[in-house]
Amino acid sequence: MNLPNKLSLLRIILIPFTLLFMLPVSIYGWEPEGWNSFINNYGMTIAAVIFIVASLTDFFDGQIARRQNLVTNLGKFLDPLADKVLVISVLLGFLALGRVNAWCVMLIVFRDFMISGIRLVAAAKGEVMAAKMIGKVKTFVQMVAIIYLLFEPLLLRIFTGEIHTYPLPVCTVTVIGDVFFYLCVILTVVSGLDYLIKNLDLFRNSK
Repeated sequence: MNLPNKLSLLRIILIPFTLLFMLPVSIYGWEPEGWNSFINNYGMTIAAVIFIVASLTDFFDGQIARRQNLVTNLGKFLDPLADKVLVISVLLGFLALGRVNAWCVMLIVFRDFMISGIRLVAAAKGEVMAAKMIGKVKTFVQMVAIIYLLFEPLLLRIFTGEIHTYPLPVCTVTVIGDVFFYLCVILTVVSGLDYLIKNLDLFRNSK
């Protein structure tokens, strides 16, 4: 396994660690007080750092693969899979905490699977779908939104001097988070429709 593929695999390995520090433990009513207190104090900040590291592996694996001619079929499968699982897992974590809207998360998940399906159809026809600018903007805003949401408890602690647990209070910090998240959702829908409309011929010409 070459270095880019190892970086993609590392991104997948970091996912459970991100969720571990995002979510307090509650198993059939059993809640370890010491651990959950640690999570409430520092968990989201640690999760944010892990998520940033995981996101950086996404940048470097592609750069290394292209510059050193290490593009492989495994990499073509592993890289987008790691991206989607990372983002969807963290969004589901926020959903479990009650921080984001379920319908919005469903839209993001549906869009990602739809694009993956379109790419598979294109690949079967020997065509390559180049990344669209709107898709790149969506990905950037999505990463910014997730990182901001992960840092929200720390920002609240800095500005209020208090430790806040979920659900977080409605204030400037969380409103900014909402703006980032809903902007991400809007770009997700727009970019999804853009991909679909511009690739309708793939389905019209299917036999």
